[in-house]
Amino acid sequence: MNEVPTNFSSTPLLDYINGPEDVRWLDDAALVSLADELRDEVIDVVSQTGGHLGSSLGVVELTIAIHAVFNTPHDKLIWDVGHQCYPHKILTGRRSKMLSLRQGGGLSGFTKRSEAIHDPFGAAHSSTSISAALGFATARGLGGDVGEAIAVIGDGALSAGLAYEALNNAGNQSERLFVILNDNEMSIAPPVGAVSQYLTGISGKMAAEPTELANHMPGEVRDSSRHARNLILNPPGGCGTMFEQLGFTYIGPIDGHDLPTLLPALRQAKTLADGPVLIHVRTIKGKGYAPAEEAADRGHGVGSFDKNTGKGKKKAANAPSYTSVFGKALSQEASIDERVVAITAAMPSGTGVDILAKAHPSRVFDVGIAEQHGVTFAAGLAAAGMKPFCAIYSTFLQRAYDQIVHDVALQNLPVRFAIDRAGLVGADGATHAGSFDVGYLSALPNMVVMAAADEAELMHMVRTAVAYDGGPISFRYPRGEGVGAMLPERGQVLELGKGRILQEGGDVALLSFGAHLEECRMAASQLEARGYGVTLADARFAKPLDTALIKQLVRHHKSLVLVEQGARGGFGAMVLHYLAEKGLLGWRCQVRSITLPDLFIDQASPLAMYEQAGMTSDDIVREALAGL
Repeated sequence: MNEVPTNFSSTPLLDYINGPEDVRWLDDAALVSLADELRDEVIDVVSQTGGHLGSSLGVVELTIAIHAVFNTPHDKLIWDVGHQCYPHKILTGRRSKMLSLRQGGGLSGFTKRSEAIHDPFGAAHSSTSISAALGFATARGLGGDVGEAIAVIGDGALSAGLAYEALNNAGNQSERLFVILNDNEMSIAPPVGAVSQYLTGISGKMAAEPTELANHMPGEVRDSSRHARNLILNPPGGCGTMFEQLGFTYIGPIDGHDLPTLLPALRQAKTLADGPVLIHVRTIKGKGYAPAEEAADRGHGVGSFDKNTGKGKKKAANAPSYTSVFGKALSQEASIDERVVAITAAMPSGTGVDILAKAHPSRVFDVGIAEQHGVTFAAGLAAAGMKPFCAIYSTFLQRAYDQIVHDVALQNLPVRFAIDRAGLVGADGATHAGSFDVGYLSALPNMVVMAAADEAELMHMVRTAVAYDGGPISFRYPRGEGVGAMLPERGQVLELGKGRILQEGGDVALLSFGAHLEECRMAASQLEARGYGVTLADARFAKPLDTALIKQLVRHHKSLVLVEQGARGGFGAMVLHYLAEKGLLGWRCQVRSITLPDLFIDQASPLAMYEQAGMTSDDIVREALAGL
């Protein structure tokens, strides 16, 4: 029997669930009661830990139904993105660890292969589930020890091309595969595009006649008007749904919160299906908890909160967030230059472009979870004389690298990349870390690469990007609140490839690229307390490098430490390559580079993650002294 905190809701059924096999022992009436308890448990947990509340509440019944009908973990259940997996984790033996969710040494906020056998495929980035499930199904056909393969994907994730590539391939291969479309009319923000409108249209229709598979469904499902939408669609003209045209058997729409409907539908589909099957389930994000239902977008990722009121417990910020500073600066520049537009990939509030959208709604384009399209769309806008800002998290920009190379850099088009969540991001862990953008962007001809040391610098870089029409330009900035820098009324245009010296000394030089400048400042104070003269500089640019500044630091100091919140192969590598090229390595100055280590760092507080990475002020001091 599971033990739970005394302040949690009473859960007599859930207390005896140690794995999905226990779920399968319950009758259908008990499963309905289990859903109520599981929903209460999710609210209790997330109210203390924070996390992805709305998406998890929306799949409580669906999670129970899948584990009740399918033989998990032999049957492989793959959750797309994974932020809706909290009910799944509770039912699969991890209930006792749920209060460690998204914390150092605790459970991941997403599915994770190394965490449990019930997570056959890791997730966090969108639209991968169908491809992975098809891989399992194909392996089964080749003799692999795999049962059924089930992918659960949201309607928002269907805005990504990867999902359609997988649907196309799955329909062609005809492997037995179940794709459950969790249609809640939300991703993080409301989904956009023709596909979303298409799904809404499907949900508003009723089949003219039941198809062969519908005839095999239980009578109460087939005959009740309340369940009529559960039948396989037979649209006018006999052309079939888009999914049927791709080779899938289509079932739905089904009420994803009505277990007496959902359970027999899944059982019947499992019994009769041959080849790929798509089961269209309608759900409500935040179901069963009024604050989450009423503000579904804000309930996507939340901090700890009072479960009675839904109000957050987070303390007031000491400084504005980098995201809000960016959004306000961009909106300010857009009010001055009507050619400024913004593109977001389903993250208008997460990237701050919602601020611009309120002032100039016609100049913000949410392309859905479609970073590849978004970048090439921006390239087209730039080619037509506009000034597009692609506001995308560092970790998600990786998805569009070919488009950055081929459609932007190769054509030298002035697309502006606003790269949010640079560096280590805390609770979302390794899957969302912004580690690699400096390296992969610096490698590209024509690309300008900047990093903001503080909020004021971010404003300067926004204005610099607006003013720069010579080609693509990028600037990165971290998650969370700033350092409290004094903000100018408007940013200044920076001189391209020029850093700044903040203080000068004769022994050690610390050259920071980006938001680790404050840690370098603390290291400088520690070194000065030991009697060393310290020069502290902010590089601002990784490309083009401020070569005059670098030569000055090397020639006038005994030890130079390069510091950045990125992986090896980024700013430090650019500097070392330049020094080697000019014969300045191994000179009187010892040069050391501090980067993120060559490993993926799991979730913890950002401070703890940077401690694990060896990037504290103490680490910087140690490297500086080692060079003397």
